[in-house]
Amino acid sequence: MDGIWAVVPEVDWGHLDYLVVDMPPGTGDVQLSVSQNIPISGAVIVSTPQDIALMDAHKGAEMFRKVHVPVLGLVQNMSVFQCPKCKHKTHIFGADGARRLARTLDLDVLGDIPLHLNIRETSDTGQPIVFSQPESDEAKAYLRIAAEVVKRLPPPLK
Repeated sequence: MDGIWAVVPEVDWGHLDYLVVDMPPGTGDVQLSVSQNIPISGAVIVSTPQDIALMDAHKGAEMFRKVHVPVLGLVQNMSVFQCPKCKHKTHIFGADGARRLARTLDLDVLGDIPLHLNIRETSDTGQPIVFSQPESDEAKAYLRIAAEVVKRLPPPLK
C-alpha cells in the first residue's frame, strides 16, 4: 500500500484488503503509469466478446505481462442478453470471444457478466446490483468472479 500513498498522498485509504482500480481499455499512459508506479498484485482483463474489443483486451494483457503484472484472467462482459418476456437468449456482441482469447493467452475465464437492464439501472442509482439485489443471478455472476479473483491473489497484508 505504500506505493499508493506515493501516487495519491491526500487520500486516506484506511485499512484495505484489496484496492480495485478500474482503468479504461487499451495500453495507454494511464495503464503504463499505474503499472509502473503502484505495486500491483494482478490484473483482470474485461472485454465484451466482439472482435474489436478483444483486440484491445489482447494488447492490454500483453502490456501487463511485459511490465511483470500477473494477469489473473479474463471476464466476458455483456456476454448474453436474455429477453425478460420470452427468455430467449441473444449473443448481441458475439459468443465466447473471451474464451477464445483466454485459450490464445493461456489464461482462465473468470466468469461472464450478462447484458441486463437491472445491472444498468441499479448502477445508475448508485446501488450496485450486488448490494441492491444480492440474490439475483446478475449479482451472483459478479460475486463468483470476485471469488475467482481473490483465489488468484496473494493473501492481503495484515
